[in-house]
Amino acid sequence: MHLLRSLFAAGSLAALLVSAAPAYDGTVTVTKTKEVTRYHTKTVSTIFTKRQACSVTASSLTSAPIGPSGYHSSSTPSIATISTSSPSNTTITSSKLTTSITSLSSSATSYPSATHSTTAAYPYCKSDAAFASVDSVHPRLFNYNGTGAKYFAGTNAWWASHILSDSDLDTVFSEIKNTQLQVVRVWGFGSVNTDPGPGSVFFQLLNSTGSYINYAANGIPRLDAVVSYAEHTGLKIVLNFVNNWSDLGGIASYNAAFGGNATSWYTDSQSQSVYKDYIKLLVNRYQCSPAIFAWELANEPRCHGCSTDVIFNWATEISQYIKSLDAKHMVTLGDEGWFAPADNIGDGSYGYGGAEGVDFAKNLGISTIDYGVFHLYPDSWGYNETWGSTWILEHDQVGAAACKPVVLEEYGYGSPNNHTAVERPWQLAVLDDTSLAMDQFWQFGTTDLSGGLSDYDTNTIWYNSTAEYDILAREHAAEMLEKAV
Repeated sequence: MHLLRSLFAAGSLAALLVSAAPAYDGTVTVTKTKEVTRYHTKTVSTIFTKRQACSVTASSLTSAPIGPSGYHSSSTPSIATISTSSPSNTTITSSKLTTSITSLSSSATSYPSATHSTTAAYPYCKSDAAFASVDSVHPRLFNYNGTGAKYFAGTNAWWASHILSDSDLDTVFSEIKNTQLQVVRVWGFGSVNTDPGPGSVFFQLLNSTGSYINYAANGIPRLDAVVSYAEHTGLKIVLNFVNNWSDLGGIASYNAAFGGNATSWYTDSQSQSVYKDYIKLLVNRYQCSPAIFAWELANEPRCHGCSTDVIFNWATEISQYIKSLDAKHMVTLGDEGWFAPADNIGDGSYGYGGAEGVDFAKNLGISTIDYGVFHLYPDSWGYNETWGSTWILEHDQVGAAACKPVVLEEYGYGSPNNHTAVERPWQLAVLDDTSLAMDQFWQFGTTDLSGGLSDYDTNTIWYNSTAEYDILAREHAAEMLEKAV
């Protein structure tokens, strides 16, 4: 999601909060009408058995190993430079930053554990839960926790890694868990070109002298806390490495430091070297954690006007690199799911014309991409709301041909007054008419944080403020878990 796509106008939040839902008591009210609020009642076993029929060999699939116990805990400097050279100490000075710089390799096997304000601190990599994987029997579905294939729903909470309060993280993950959502997509990136100060979270400082990792309290420990709380609640997270958009730095911050532009970034040697070093840092840090559902290359990568070979070749190289570091976790691309003319899908309009240099069908064929994802924002892309169900069915068909799981990773609608009316039919299309393994609404919001509201936009579905959460989150999460495999 591009965070600037649909920000609230001042004062518009009040309209969202006028009809607060009663406190949730853990039950799901099942309705059996044919309206958009209905619970899933269709018999689907035959339909889904047919859709999942695709050939696969067990040896080609990643198993679901058990996460090891134990974790690293020691002190590290606040800022460490990414480097493959031997450990060394230097000092750099910028307008806002004067600090000791230590080579990343000097702390490659010891990291600070997350510090929690709750009494039951739960360090990352301390869980023996199973790793998520593509299921060996039903290769279009996931084996979430070692107990077999199932359907489920998830959400997005990009901002979870950028809040400074551990008690707030506890609230966020507890509320998501209470909803029966299984996967949370969180931004694993946050790059700057100058130090913004202790009140802002950032993980990576990029300038002409190199890349520096922030190990201070407003840096990597925030990601540690996210992984830790995910383990503690039994949730899993999708963690991505860079943003196509300039929100939280993104590709633009690389270009500001090293030159280039949004399209040259994918082939620029210096930018790609720094990007891969950042990937290595996070993968090495959390590869023992079963809380990682998947590593994601980028949020909505685009290469406008490029051949689709550019992103295809980049995704092939980077996904292979991640697998060389960590063969246990799944890898996905993070794209919006654009089609290209070569796919012979659609009417040749924006979503099908290849203008953004992305070919969903082609990229899904990359052997080191475990599952495909796509996004859905028809009002931002020039389509009507009902087209959304067509977009969903088209991606399901490509997934069936590739014999891989496909996830509707983001979906939303910019008008806060029509979320249920618009998005519920999309959910029912996923539920009744496809074998999509999961869908993740954009985005989860809560008013229960110490600072007030979570970060929000007009697509946000609020945990405790509107009745639509009961339908689009609680009810849908329950019906996906009940869906026959």
